Amino acid sequence: MKIIDRKIVCEGRFLRSVVVTYAGRETGPDGKGKEIMRDWEAVERIDCGGIAVIVPLKDDGTVLLTRQFRPPVDSYVIELPAGLAAVGEPLEEAARRELVEETGYSAGKLDFLTEGPLSSGVSSEILSAFVATALTFTGISGRDETEDIEVLEAPLDRLYADLEKMRRNGDLIDLKIYGLIELAKDFMESRNGSSS
Repeated sequence: MKIIDRKIVCEGRFLRSVVVTYAGRETGPDGKGKEIMRDWEAVERIDCGGIAVIVPLKDDGTVLLTRQFRPPVDSYVIELPAGLAAVGEPLEEAARRELVEETGYSAGKLDFLTEGPLSSGVSSEILSAFVATALTFTGISGRDETEDIEVLEAPLDRLYADLEKMRRNGDLIDLKIYGLIELAKDFMESRNGSSS
């Protein structure tokens, strides 16, 4: 498959809608191929160099989460701290900045965890995940005026039960939490095991 055209349909302050035309050879259930050309509707961020999400792990075995109202889903959502990198801004710098802006904690150590698309059927966004350790509370600074964020702490050993309680109380849970927490646990076990 190959992208052959991309048209902007609508553009706002932060997002644009596009129609992407792609072509290629598709194999049907009969095993025979045929040439196709299709349009796909998608959204893109404007002036964004990427998205960083952080798994902040405190020394006492708790993880920092955020709770904020998300108008597209008309609900409060429990999430990991995250934010946009400016064009040209290194993703690690964006991760460090967003961690302070959203939680008030600075990372003494920040390690790359993984990256991949967020919702590849609708968006061109690629998320880069980091695990933050050796956290120090420095105070919240630089938070966007549109953000009203509550910082939550949850012990890792009962995180999933706490998330389920929050879900039953009406909050939505960002599904990225589950996979990224498991990756962070594996990363930490590997890092700690290799240092002994």
